[in-house]
Amino acid sequence: MKYLHILKTIFVFLLLNAPLMAQENWPQWRGPEMNGTSPAKGLPVSWSTTENIIWKTALPSWSGSTPAIWGDTIFLISPSAADPESIKQNKEQQAKKKSNRRRRRGGPARHPGGQDLLLLAISTKDGSIIWQKKMDEGNRIWRKHNNTSPSPVTNGKGVWAVTGTGVVSKHAMDGTLKWQHDLQKEYGEFGINWGYAASPRLYKNMLIVAVLHGYKTDDPSYILAFDIETGNVLWRQERPTDARVESPDAYTTPAILEHDGQTQIVITGGDYVTGHALKTGAELWRAGGLNPDKKRFFRIVASPVISGDMIYAPTRKKPLLALRAGGSGDISKSHLVWKWEGPAATDVPTPICDGTNFYMVDDKGFVICLDAKTGTVIWGPERTEKGTVSASPVMADNKIYITNEKGTTTVLAAGPKFKHIATNELDGSYTLSSPAIAGGKLYIRTASHLYCIGQ
Repeated sequence: MKYLHILKTIFVFLLLNAPLMAQENWPQWRGPEMNGTSPAKGLPVSWSTTENIIWKTALPSWSGSTPAIWGDTIFLISPSAADPESIKQNKEQQAKKKSNRRRRRGGPARHPGGQDLLLLAISTKDGSIIWQKKMDEGNRIWRKHNNTSPSPVTNGKGVWAVTGTGVVSKHAMDGTLKWQHDLQKEYGEFGINWGYAASPRLYKNMLIVAVLHGYKTDDPSYILAFDIETGNVLWRQERPTDARVESPDAYTTPAILEHDGQTQIVITGGDYVTGHALKTGAELWRAGGLNPDKKRFFRIVASPVISGDMIYAPTRKKPLLALRAGGSGDISKSHLVWKWEGPAATDVPTPICDGTNFYMVDDKGFVICLDAKTGTVIWGPERTEKGTVSASPVMADNKIYITNEKGTTTVLAAGPKFKHIATNELDGSYTLSSPAIAGGKLYIRTASHLYCIGQ
């Protein structure tokens, strides 16, 4: 009887604490559900550099990489600190470019950081750096970002990361290197115009990595699946496209679709959205219409969004396609539910969907809410804080958090009515990283610091 009483106590404890336990982790970019949402409650809605900051940690350099969090450990990728002499030379170069009216569009606007590409482990308790490991070297600026944009992923037993140079690594939780691959050495140089930036996707025993390129290479795009324990390549699948010039390039992260008892990998880029078999990578279906006019410079940045049986495929602003899951072969017309070609269409930030409402933020900070099933406008476009938005929004506790490139976060009420709750500023430095939510706290990475924000 005593044994049964103990089991009952344990069961009740787990049942009561299940919602709390679900809040603890943010294992990869876009969070535990891979859609930018979190079950967390009680998150702060207002903060500043002195209010509701539990701790802040100075980082070696800036990056677009979003933190991955498991338990008491935060993982993030960063360049090493830049040496003062190279910073001085960069400023001199910028001064010369500004004086030249014919400055090349897209040239370096900031220092990329140091040459070492690092993986860091940071304590959630006090922000102290537990360890840091060098994954590769060779950093540079790619218009807006550097070679540390892909976000790491973790399952609490290990951490996997991809650098912009194409090095894929697994480290143990204590920082021990377990295995490593170099995609460019093994499969050819990347031919993407603005640098590799796609985050890997962790799903059960697989690490899924997509390389979608074509502007600077004739090599085909491809998808890879690694065994997370051994690093063995489970399969490599080429992904053909008839996209032209820069349009084969994509910076998107694979999504996972569970439909009709089957698990599929969903990829967007190269003018198409495709579904692939989990075990082999073989293409199961394909939908066109992402680039209906076959424009030559139509790279895609925002990643696909899965919500129930719906697949949302962002493009370079317009159109955004909403497709019904299922089918095989060409589903361009048969499974198209609606498409959006109106205002506030997203380009860089990946949208959010809670199954009822579909939220998009454009690069200028305008936000719009659509009916997820029909595409009908519920509210918007509405302006958030002025400034460019590159980070993807996150949602928790019926609130949406939108962070712009100055590190300013607008908090909105989620739901059928637009309501502005708060606007919160931090250090004003260059911010590309999306917020992360774990343990009832919000983590925001700016160019200079990682902030832990809580009540």
